[in-house]
Amino acid sequence: MGVGGTLEYFSGLLSSGHKQKKKKQLQTVELKVRMDCEGCELKVRKALSSLKGVKSVDINMKQQKATVTGYVDAKKVLKKAQSTGKKAEIWPYVPYNLVAHPYTAQAYDKKAPPGYVRNVETTATSMVHTQEEKYTTIFSDENPNACSIM
Repeated sequence: MGVGGTLEYFSGLLSSGHKQKKKKQLQTVELKVRMDCEGCELKVRKALSSLKGVKSVDINMKQQKATVTGYVDAKKVLKKAQSTGKKAEIWPYVPYNLVAHPYTAQAYDKKAPPGYVRNVETTATSMVHTQEEKYTTIFSDENPNACSIM
């Protein structure tokens, strides 16, 4: 153990009564917030800016989107936005080119901004692939239980 390790050991023993807080990471939280006018926008901006650790608040009225950047927790940001009396949720949309099948019933949303679709999990598409794999492996040469009529 070197000098640095020894110092860390003794400082850990001496300061064992004080627990250090885990530092939050800088993150960006995107919310969909129902805002009708500039007054609504100001109310939401003030509420989100008052949170501890917030570095910036950007609001896009056209997309009904609020973006909060800072050392914050997403759940706390959502609760603060909902405390204004506005309907708020975590931003549910992703760019349509990131989704395998953007025009399926689950992903397509009329209310989504242009170029965006609803963020859906790929469990439905993975089930389709497993069905296709079953049918292709039935007649595979590598499958010992494959049909021998061919």
